[in-house]
Amino acid sequence: MDTTDFLRYNRQMNLTEVGIDGQMKIKQAKVLVIGAGGLGSPVLTYLASCGVGTLGVIDFDTIEHHNLHRQILFTEADINKNKTNIAKQRIEQINPHIHFKTYDEKLTTDNAIAILGSFDIIVDGSDNFSTRYLVNDTCITLDKILVYGTILGFEGQVSIFNHCDKISLRDLFPEPPATEDVPNCSLNGVLGTFPGIIGTIMAHETLKVILDLPTLSGQLLILNTLTWEINKLKYARALPLREIF
Repeated sequence: MDTTDFLRYNRQMNLTEVGIDGQMKIKQAKVLVIGAGGLGSPVLTYLASCGVGTLGVIDFDTIEHHNLHRQILFTEADINKNKTNIAKQRIEQINPHIHFKTYDEKLTTDNAIAILGSFDIIVDGSDNFSTRYLVNDTCITLDKILVYGTILGFEGQVSIFNHCDKISLRDLFPEPPATEDVPNCSLNGVLGTFPGIIGTIMAHETLKVILDLPTLSGQLLILNTLTWEINKLKYARALPLREIF
């Protein structure tokens, strides 16, 4: 660890749970963020600030006016520009000492294994169920840890999948909901600060995974930011029938 690292990270290194060894773990970590939107923006910002050595993002969208109230990496000058390109510029301004990789493409069954395979931890900030289940199933195939978060209205959920207990999204929700039952986010709306709250929790959990600290593995954190009710549901791995009988 050089002087620059010490000067930048010494406040978090002062924590007993981090120290020099922990900061080296953060520096050596490789984290991919799915989506550079409302959740992805704070995740990328904090992981870069805290020194994650290799940080990646995949997103094929361009920046639109309606993104700006919650996607904090972007400004009005970025309208119609590619999200990953602008994210790279912003993150390199925040921390030029990390390696930042961008994938300006849609995540599909054709490219998921190749892209996710280069990283240790996957953080899912996507906004649709098809991508969430694709990411989950790819993490199972590749044995990658998945940091999961969703928001709707004023309620957010966060969990850690495929960690030490190997519990996955499908153990909690075996199948995605029917298309007609999925709420339309553009119609339901979102208060600009809310993705930042959940995204910051996701970034925090990611760092705890890296540091081998207790995480939300096997637990679903449910946070209602309208009433500030907080619940944690515990769940276990669903056993296939052949393991039950």
